[in-house]
Amino acid sequence: MSNMVIIAAPSAAGKTTLIKRYLESNKNAMFAVSHTTREKRKDEVNGKDYHFVSDEEFKMMILSEDFIEWALVHDKHYGTSYSELDKALEKDALLVLDIDVQGAILLKGQNIDAKYVFIMPPSIEELKNRLLERKTETEEQLKKRIWNAKREIEYADKFDLIIVNNDLDEAYNKLKKYIDSIKTGV
Repeated sequence: MSNMVIIAAPSAAGKTTLIKRYLESNKNAMFAVSHTTREKRKDEVNGKDYHFVSDEEFKMMILSEDFIEWALVHDKHYGTSYSELDKALEKDALLVLDIDVQGAILLKGQNIDAKYVFIMPPSIEELKNRLLERKTETEEQLKKRIWNAKREIEYADKFDLIIVNNDLDEAYNKLKKYIDSIKTGV
């Protein structure tokens, strides 16, 4: 039985919202805080949402082989450190990873024992609307995220479960049921 759930999705598919909701109601689950070189958004907390680091720090971590996976996404680096896995092992907790699609595919290709969930947007148009509502991207960044989302969706069938996030409550219930079945082995 795996103690790790890897959740991936295109930007604005609702992955982070679903994960936060799951973690709030499941105390034996831990969130693997990723490292990133992107700018912190106004509501994010360093060390809780991400470990925000410089390009130089991230490159040093790569050279030190601190990451179980890392990738360049939207021109910024993202990675999951081994120390996050160690924290969950020490507490015998279910570890939930919020990683990009290419990182998930890399881990699956390395036969990392985990369950892999893909959060699918209902449509590219809805994804674009969600990105616009966030008001965090320039027009150029928005185009890049849409282009990347189309590529990422092509890998959805590589995951153990695909959840279309058309209705947040319905998507959450599917995610919770799936993770709970992993924890109980049912």
